[in-house]
Amino acid sequence: MKLKKYLTLTRAGIIESLQFRLATVVMVIGNILYLIVVYFLWKAIYASSGTDIVNGMTFSDTLIYLVLATALFNFMEMYTVWEIGRSIQSGKIVLDLLKPIEYRRYLFWSYSGSFITQFFFTFLPTFIIVAAVTHGAIHLGLNLLFFVISVVMAVSINYSIDFLVGTICLYTESIWGINIMKQVIVLLLSGATIPIAFFPEPLKTIVYYLPFQSIYNAPLSILLDGTPQPQTVLVTLGTQLLWCIVMMILSRLFWKISLRQITVNGG
Repeated sequence: MKLKKYLTLTRAGIIESLQFRLATVVMVIGNILYLIVVYFLWKAIYASSGTDIVNGMTFSDTLIYLVLATALFNFMEMYTVWEIGRSIQSGKIVLDLLKPIEYRRYLFWSYSGSFITQFFFTFLPTFIIVAAVTHGAIHLGLNLLFFVISVVMAVSINYSIDFLVGTICLYTESIWGINIMKQVIVLLLSGATIPIAFFPEPLKTIVYYLPFQSIYNAPLSILLDGTPQPQTVLVTLGTQLLWCIVMMILSRLFWKISLRQITVNGG
């Protein structure tokens, strides 16, 4: 019965996403413009470096990584922080808390429909185009299965971070600045804007001990590794699983503690 309730929320999310097709078109156009800028930026970086390989990556490797990272970002972005902030500011949070589903689960499954639509409208077409244009740069084998498992855990980690940051709105009642800071930190330290291979060695070491690289870098490193070593894959997936559990516990504990601070505007 519980699964049926959750799937009802997923279906509603799919229907809602399909109602705003123009927004998807605008987003696709925006991403194309962003990728054009990325192309010329990294083209200039490699041209000025005087070598075809920088930090173990060719220009083609870097471009494929960043294109897929952008597609993954569009697929996994849920705007949870904004939703929590608006609910707290409007007082709607009280009604959400009265629903017969735990708020954290309700919010996740409400956005699950957008995962499905974004997967088919953004990530899958991008993946197919990259795989076709690069003529085998993406190895289509067992790594795809590991990639899917990795993405599922990446979604969980990303959601837990968003939920934790959104909970701060219970204290501040304003989330804009905090969310912008969160996005900058996550996109930078996850490898979504700059591949982690380009980080200075001390920073690279620190980043691998943080949860952010498990969101984008981990799935992409598995996907783009043509000959994945079992030990490397196990370490990557194991690290993700650890952060899934840790971030889930932290976000739930922080939410329970923070609910004591809840105030509703107007009463």
